[in-house]
Amino acid sequence: MSTNFHQFKATSLQNKEIDMESYKGKVVLVVNTASKCGLTPQYEGLEKLYKDYKDKGLVILGFPCNQFGKQEPGGAKEIAEGCLINYGVTFPMFSKIEVNGDNAHPIYKYLKSELKGTFGNRIKWNFTKFLIDKDGNPSKRFSPTTTPDKLRSYIEALLK
Repeated sequence: MSTNFHQFKATSLQNKEIDMESYKGKVVLVVNTASKCGLTPQYEGLEKLYKDYKDKGLVILGFPCNQFGKQEPGGAKEIAEGCLINYGVTFPMFSKIEVNGDNAHPIYKYLKSELKGTFGNRIKWNFTKFLIDKDGNPSKRFSPTTTPDKLRSYIEALLK
């Protein structure tokens, strides 16, 4: 049986295990996030995308990560408060993970093997984005500097 995104699980920021299978039939955008990064204002754009497309079948999953310049130093409470207070984030956020190295989360090991980036298998920085189709197949990888607004045409194509 071939692997796809829906076979994985992750722990939410509220410490609940979430089965990715619950997102079957939705277009999923997976983003590794950080609250102290120059790109952190992308939360605003991600939230706008989420509000614009969630009723059409988009879900955005944020995975905080402290591997790049130690830009996500806080615990779950600080991360949740920062996302909500500073950017009004309503899309699902998960507990802090690693995206590179031996301890990389299985979702990231899978996504990196399916969609290689400029640096091969590694995540280059915070706010690397992976778009996954309704069937759980990784569709496209976007660099950290690609703004959420530039993803609209790709999202719309997968929502059709």
